[in-house]
Amino acid sequence: MSLVHVVAVIKTKPGLRSAVLELFNANVPAVLAEDGCIAYEATIDTENAGPIQTEFGSDTFVVIEKWASMDALGAHARSAHMKAYGASTKDMLADRTIHILSPT
Repeated sequence: MSLVHVVAVIKTKPGLRSAVLELFNANVPAVLAEDGCIAYEATIDTENAGPIQTEFGSDTFVVIEKWASMDALGAHARSAHMKAYGASTKDMLADRTIHILSPT
């Protein structure tokens, strides 16, 4: 089993990022308590990062995750708290892109 990194780009409908982040952050303790969860955090554009940055924008946040294995990530996706989170935010999202990456 090898580490798995996830970069999830979540775009909300206009003006709803704060509301979705509130629901996301309420779910974080349950996710961090899952077997195999190493890191799970929402991030947004850093202000004043200069010309080297390509911004996601005010309606987008990026979830940075690290899991001990694909099995742990799969269990996370099937968990009751993630299903509840998904149901509570589905009508608030415009788009979602999930990248699952492995260390080289």
